[in-house]
Amino acid sequence: IPTELGGGPGTGFSEDEILEGIAKISNHLEIPSLWDAVLQSDDRRLSRQRRTEEVERGRSQLQTWFMRNVIKHKFIVDTGKAEEVEWDSNNGIFADVLLRADQPLEKDFADRPTDEILQTPSMKATEGLLNGIPIGPAALQSRTPSRTRPVQKSTLFPVHRAMLLRSEFFLTMFSSGFREAQSTPHLQIIPIDCTPDVLETVLTFLYTEKADFPLEIAVDVLFAADLLLIERLKQKAAVVISTLGNGTMAPASDLQIVGTERPSVESDNIDIYDVVRAGWLTRVPRLEEFGARYFAYRLEDFIDEEEFADLIKESAGRIRGRQETDSIELLDDIRYYLSERFRLRFEDSGLEDMMAEEDGNVPGEPRLEEDEGVDVSGLETKMQETRLDNGEDGGVPQFNGAIRTLDGEVAGDEFASDAVNYQILLGKIDALLERLKLDA
Repeated sequence: IPTELGGGPGTGFSEDEILEGIAKISNHLEIPSLWDAVLQSDDRRLSRQRRTEEVERGRSQLQTWFMRNVIKHKFIVDTGKAEEVEWDSNNGIFADVLLRADQPLEKDFADRPTDEILQTPSMKATEGLLNGIPIGPAALQSRTPSRTRPVQKSTLFPVHRAMLLRSEFFLTMFSSGFREAQSTPHLQIIPIDCTPDVLETVLTFLYTEKADFPLEIAVDVLFAADLLLIERLKQKAAVVISTLGNGTMAPASDLQIVGTERPSVESDNIDIYDVVRAGWLTRVPRLEEFGARYFAYRLEDFIDEEEFADLIKESAGRIRGRQETDSIELLDDIRYYLSERFRLRFEDSGLEDMMAEEDGNVPGEPRLEEDEGVDVSGLETKMQETRLDNGEDGGVPQFNGAIRTLDGEVAGDEFASDAVNYQILLGKIDALLERLKLDA
């Protein structure tokens, strides 16, 4: 056995007695691996492997405990009665506090005034008698508003301060003189400005270090993590948005075929405008870069929208130190990724090597022109011949239609269309700046 455990001559305990004591402790604490951990502590490789296994096992056990003692005991009440809930501080799951999250009302009801909802007819108005049932103003006034207006619900989670302390928000709250830090006979209720699904995601991360949530609530999780000062969860939310929301990053209209419709950007699961603003508010550069790249790869779908112009104005308003000619950060990033979008298209097609052979230049050295190295003069015939020699059509339909540019003109092939589209989009950016009277 290891020498630090003692035993042997002069210690008063024999090795057999020490090993027997380790076995008793292992059985009492239900740690079957304690025996091997003590006897094989000199092997560093096995020690690292055992530590990894024990950490994973501990997290799994904690997740099970969290589901049984927190999620299982959450309950839903009417928002108006949430403050009346009394949960004894001496409870079987050792909860210290109740966290409250309100379920938002449906948008249709949230936007309607209360008087209008109360005046909603409870029965269909008809002319003449209706089997003795009274009709008229008395019947139109609903006596039970709850039948037309849903009651807002709140979800209460019994949680433990020891786990909430991982958040600097709760650490400050419970270590100060705030009311929430005082001991009371019943658990104090702390409202959190988020939905129940978001709060459950936050608690899952605090208890189990796991953050698995769908893209639909990722922005809300980001704001909640920023509110509660949980930096790691905020970064995880940013990764979810920029990864799941990224998709293939294929532009919405690489090929414009006569008689076909462009796909709509409304099918996306995120509001890119909210994502960019969330990146600004929560100070997450990753989301700002993601938003700029998202816009650049779908710029033809957004450039004419009024909300896009408003976003550019907001970005211009964020400039702190004024210079002779200011740089709008969002617009600069969009220009960069727009150049990348079209440059990669030509690099993937081998255009640069072909142009280098034609001009006698060394392949791999970019030819920089006003159009970012894209020179398509005389390119149509050469590219068509190359595709025919290789037995390919380059993915360009050659029947029942033609490739069109963004301004509706027919292009020779997709490469000529890309070159024209690039210049059109740059021109629209300049026109937008001129319309907004921004010099950037």
